[in-house]
Amino acid sequence: MKVSILTDNYPGGNTGAEHGLSYFVEHEGTKILFDTGQSDLFLQNASIMGINLEERDLIILSHGHFDHGNGLAHLSGGRLLCHPDCFVKRYRTIDHTYIGLKNSRDEITEKFDLTTSKAPYRVSDSVLFLGKIPRITDFESQETAFSFEDGTADFVADDSAVALQTEKGLFVITGCGHAGVVNTLEHARKATGEQRIYGIMGGFHLKKRDRQTIETIDYLKKNRIEHVIPSHCTAFPALVAFAENLNIQLVKTGDMYTF
Repeated sequence: MKVSILTDNYPGGNTGAEHGLSYFVEHEGTKILFDTGQSDLFLQNASIMGINLEERDLIILSHGHFDHGNGLAHLSGGRLLCHPDCFVKRYRTIDHTYIGLKNSRDEITEKFDLTTSKAPYRVSDSVLFLGKIPRITDFESQETAFSFEDGTADFVADDSAVALQTEKGLFVITGCGHAGVVNTLEHARKATGEQRIYGIMGGFHLKKRDRQTIETIDYLKKNRIEHVIPSHCTAFPALVAFAENLNIQLVKTGDMYTF
């Protein structure tokens, strides 16, 4: 399994960075472009890193926010998999800034072979798109800074992730983790039937050292997860708490991880 960091918040080497996320995931013969950031930066960095994105088997979009899906405007062709609610119009509540996708569902359908699924969707024998992630804990997804056009609260119900099945257990890749890290991992366990968790990588959407962060750390410690790699929207106070309690790795663009 190999994960290459095309876009993230911090630059590495001669690659650029932006507030966004895009990973190129290779696992047992399947090549996935997981999210596309908010611009064409992922294409520029892929070229620098020697990665040919035309070799992808499909694109998976974790959720419908600009910093994960606006890069789709710079691609066309091939398969695209996501939750059906990725295309809703959504805003930051405090200032009503639009934070949804640049492209509409109709525009995306014209450019890609689109598959949407709320149910877990089998990409290959060892890759599962998790679909809708149930919110079961009492400390995750309790508040939101987002809203829909009519002003009602948007808890990003389309937030999903990918579970890679390995000999050592599940390796889960998140986009922003709006559903919550624990909710996501518990859903991955249920959907695959595999109880061992080998690793988790991606945005955790944790902003401070609060109950959610501490409960998440406790869960990861209890389950003895070997690889914990928070990135993107995981803020510095939360990262400090993670570093004090777990052997974490920090992500930069241009990094290539082999597990």
